[in-house]
Amino acid sequence: MTLYKAFLPQHATHPHLERAADMVVIVAGSLLMTAAAKVSIPFYPVPLSMQTFVAIGLGLALGPVRGALAVLLYLAQGAAGFPVFAGSPERGVGLAYMAGPTGGFLIGFVIQATVAGMLADRGWDRTPARTLAAALLAAAAIYPAGLLWLGALIGFDKPVLEFGLYPFVVGDLVKSALAALVFPMLWRFMR
Repeated sequence: MTLYKAFLPQHATHPHLERAADMVVIVAGSLLMTAAAKVSIPFYPVPLSMQTFVAIGLGLALGPVRGALAVLLYLAQGAAGFPVFAGSPERGVGLAYMAGPTGGFLIGFVIQATVAGMLADRGWDRTPARTLAAALLAAAAIYPAGLLWLGALIGFDKPVLEFGLYPFVVGDLVKSALAALVFPMLWRFMR
């Protein structure tokens, strides 16, 4: 059971109410992804975006399906030309932005939410140690798609790992530790 299901009022088991609640949290999750894209926290070696934290958090809180749907809705908003991505509209919008160097990482957000949600369904979001493991696994899940896309775009003869992996590892460790603090605390609150 995910936090969302635990939080959903018991009387909201009517299918129409449940679907309406699902739509509300999916839309809210997509808006949270947009807000996270617009926040940049000064950090070394690169500024810290909270998008990966939110993608992982959506999976942990909503489960694999709703979490992934929230991220997919966020991507659909971006594909439609809304300035939801980091650096947009200054660095472009729509499909042109998505086809750029960060395109694979955008796809990776869906994978992160799905991995985190699958682990949350198995109870990995209840204790700090297990939540940390879930968040680290979900954080790592962004890199295959992101690095493959980046390498295909700029060439694998370039330092792809230096551009798309190394600068972000410390930030991912910090965000995973934050998830390990937040989600078990939410579970304790829910009880």
